[in-house]
Amino acid sequence: MYIVAIGWIYVVVLMAFTEESVAAGLATFLFYGIAPLAVLLYLMGTPQRRRNRRRREAMSEAGSDASVLQPDESRHAAADAVAPVAPEAVAVGDRAGAERGNR
Repeated sequence: MYIVAIGWIYVVVLMAFTEESVAAGLATFLFYGIAPLAVLLYLMGTPQRRRNRRRREAMSEAGSDASVLQPDESRHAAADAVAPVAPEAVAVGDRAGAERGNR
């Protein structure tokens, strides 16, 4: 997006240099360059500003809910989040191997 703006400013500066007077050059630079470019960059930046605002709102809501969800107020998962392997599963596997050997 900024490369287009830089190119447009370059073209407008060259147009302003070709004007017959300094006043006409400044008017060309302001009305053909700065004003339209400011509007364009503002409109093109609207989606990013909207995403940033939504992200800030989500983070502030998550920050207020974090103390309810996690008593220690950290953003880390609990230490025992993954269930350990059940001892029955190991015993069943051993028994299956022993049964095959008995046949």
